[in-house]
Amino acid sequence: MSVKDAFAPLVDLIYPPRCPLCGQAIAAQRGLCMECWSTLEIPDSDPGSEVTAATLYNDAARQLVLNFKHGRKIALAGMMARQISARLPELEGHWLAVPVPLHRVRLWQRGYNQSALIAREICKLRDVTLAVDALLRPKRTPSLGGLGRIERAKVLQDAISCNPARLTMLRGANVLLVDDVLTSGATSNACIHALRTAGVRRVHVACFSRVGEGWRADG
Repeated sequence: MSVKDAFAPLVDLIYPPRCPLCGQAIAAQRGLCMECWSTLEIPDSDPGSEVTAATLYNDAARQLVLNFKHGRKIALAGMMARQISARLPELEGHWLAVPVPLHRVRLWQRGYNQSALIAREICKLRDVTLAVDALLRPKRTPSLGGLGRIERAKVLQDAISCNPARLTMLRGANVLLVDDVLTSGATSNACIHALRTAGVRRVHVACFSRVGEGWRADG
């Protein structure tokens, strides 16, 4: 038994488990209440796609992401990772889990990279190696909210690159690109472009939620 598991009853006694969406009491601090689970929408399976999303981006998923990203409810990373892992295809061979990077100023302001937290949890569930700093975001970009796909792509041009210290690790590798939300795909495509330039063999995008179901990774 791990230390975390050993202290779980004490933690539950001091901080009774509650649904992170509605606040209703739940049995364990691992997910949502049954009513809130039912509000999440699961995307259709597409065996040929290189994108895996645990949910569609509806009101419930949006609130979870906002609570996680801006509400500092980092414990949601485990639940999100479990939902993603359950829908991932079989990953044959050796894979690296690479989170979508944050610029250092955004990382300092937020205190954590939400995608890196999810990636770390996925590595506990799958035989995948965490490469937390494989991608860098040297160029600070404005918020992409409200921008169309073309505008987002322009903003992200040359904003993401591979870490020179990880080029040997990336060359010929299979990469699980991890993010919290997939919207237009502009950020993911910028990451994929950088990874392909570094010689990565295959990229599979893994996210907790996605907007719509029609986007496919470039390259």
